[in-house]
Amino acid sequence: MQVPFLDLKAHHEPMREELVSVIQEVIDSAAFAGGPFVAKFEQDFAAFCGTPYAIGVGNGTDALWLTLLSLGIGAGDEVITVPMTFMATAEAISFCGAKPVFVDIDERTYTLDPSLLERAIGPRTKAIIPVHLFGQTADMDPILEIARGHGLHVIEDACQAHGAEYKGRQAGAMGIAGCFSFYPGKNLGAFGEAGAVVTGDEQLQKKIQMLRDHGQEKKYHHAVVGWNARMDGIQAAALRVKLKRLNRGNEARRAHARAYQERLSEIPQLILPTAVPHGRHVYHLYVVRVQNRDAILREMADRGVACGIHYPIPVHLQEAYRFLGYQKGSFPVAERCADEFLSLPMYPELTEAQIEMVERELKALL
Repeated sequence: MQVPFLDLKAHHEPMREELVSVIQEVIDSAAFAGGPFVAKFEQDFAAFCGTPYAIGVGNGTDALWLTLLSLGIGAGDEVITVPMTFMATAEAISFCGAKPVFVDIDERTYTLDPSLLERAIGPRTKAIIPVHLFGQTADMDPILEIARGHGLHVIEDACQAHGAEYKGRQAGAMGIAGCFSFYPGKNLGAFGEAGAVVTGDEQLQKKIQMLRDHGQEKKYHHAVVGWNARMDGIQAAALRVKLKRLNRGNEARRAHARAYQERLSEIPQLILPTAVPHGRHVYHLYVVRVQNRDAILREMADRGVACGIHYPIPVHLQEAYRFLGYQKGSFPVAERCADEFLSLPMYPELTEAQIEMVERELKALL
């Protein structure tokens, strides 16, 4: 038996007929770029997140970038985020002309450590982007309180947290905006690239709508210099089908995480993920920590279990950000985790036999 890291074929098979049907509807209507299918998905996703508005865009990076631009963030500004995230979080800041400023993560949750936030705020700080990593939200109440005290925007990077909750509030619905990616492997994944911004701010919604469509207020009337960042109709149609199944899929992930916790808790060499009691973790990834991680990754692959690494080089140590002047040791928790993180197979269709195999092979190795 083989255990893949992710099995999208198994994920799509039960809904294949419905997916083919809605794609046929898009073909028949020729509503390929924006249009009614995107509008319907926006309505459904806003309702799911508990926000008045959702704006479909081309991908999660566009969601972050256009939100920052719409808030007027640009050259000379600073935006605080974490070094333990995918590169897109910082890229979006840089593409606005602003400077990313990093704050280390909490060692239990792997999200922004609020106790370190205040000291990173300076006269040029305009916004904070907490990252809801691996399916668990950041500790939002203290982050929001600090932001209010300094007059800063909070933009949630919820690209890995579709359906996650914090004290009963949906990921994406707590800051001025929440940014989502629908990359195929996400809890809610498209058939290619797609993303969305959710917000309760009508003016922000209108600005992002214009920016995603070449700055148009209406056809051929360009109020601002924008970009082509529209969601396409096929992605929106597929996402509507899959959105109906998202809660069920998230519950399956949570059940798999409980099974992993029970089976792996007696392996002393592993540090298992912590789900905080006031939140709802949706386990986009199930990430353990282990010494000699790279060797374990190779050995597990040899034994038929595909694992992953997220993320081996923190953003502040990437070659692209060398100019910021950070050194190894600048953010010790993120750096330690980057050396130890090992992502185990996690998807709704994972079977009990596959989880047993992951346990068996890890125990044999460790």
